[in-house]
Amino acid sequence: MSRKAVRHGIAHWPASERPRERLLAQGADALTDAQLLAILLRVGRQRSSAVQVSMEVLDRLGGIAGLAHCGIEELCAVEGVGEAKAAQVKAALELGKRSLASPLSTGTRISSSRVLFEHYHPALRNLRHEIFKVVLLDAKHAILRDATVSEGSLTLSIVHPREVFTMAVKESAAAVIFLHNHPSGDPTPSQEDHVLTARLVSAGDVLGIRVLDHLVVGDGRYVSFADEGWLTHHA
Repeated sequence: MSRKAVRHGIAHWPASERPRERLLAQGADALTDAQLLAILLRVGRQRSSAVQVSMEVLDRLGGIAGLAHCGIEELCAVEGVGEAKAAQVKAALELGKRSLASPLSTGTRISSSRVLFEHYHPALRNLRHEIFKVVLLDAKHAILRDATVSEGSLTLSIVHPREVFTMAVKESAAAVIFLHNHPSGDPTPSQEDHVLTARLVSAGDVLGIRVLDHLVVGDGRYVSFADEGWLTHHA
């Protein structure tokens, strides 16, 4: 890349080298991560093209995975990336996550743990903190709705059966499935995960609301308590 091209920006590059023109001519697969990001940033800063700024962003944040994890403030810390550009990037990443999630709408019947994993994995895989969710089901195991019970470190005090089953009773749910993520990427359940699950199963049995599963979601993989035979019901 010549100094002249850098000085005048991407608009003065040959058409075949401009990210947007390359995408239109060759498809998105032909572009590097930095070139794709440059299309979102649109312009760079003085003496640096949008591609160069994008390369700096990816280098500083640790690639695409780091970009997905970072907050608006971290993006804006890179010179040439203001709040408007940062918002565009985060919006594009969110759309990407939503497009990867398999559709699970009200009335969908849950047939396997894999179905749930494929739906929730894109949204949970890159989070830096734990989120505990409950999926409320009717008597035919069709979805009524889902809800986030808590965010933060997963502890017995934060995820309380009262909070979980209050939602289930209010929605007249016949069964529930729990999900939470491990930010480390390793879905192996901790001892506290086992204790909490047993406590929730027992509470559900008392109320007549069956706990069908508890999925722990990691990076690209998951562990299902039901599949492993770890759910013990007493009613």
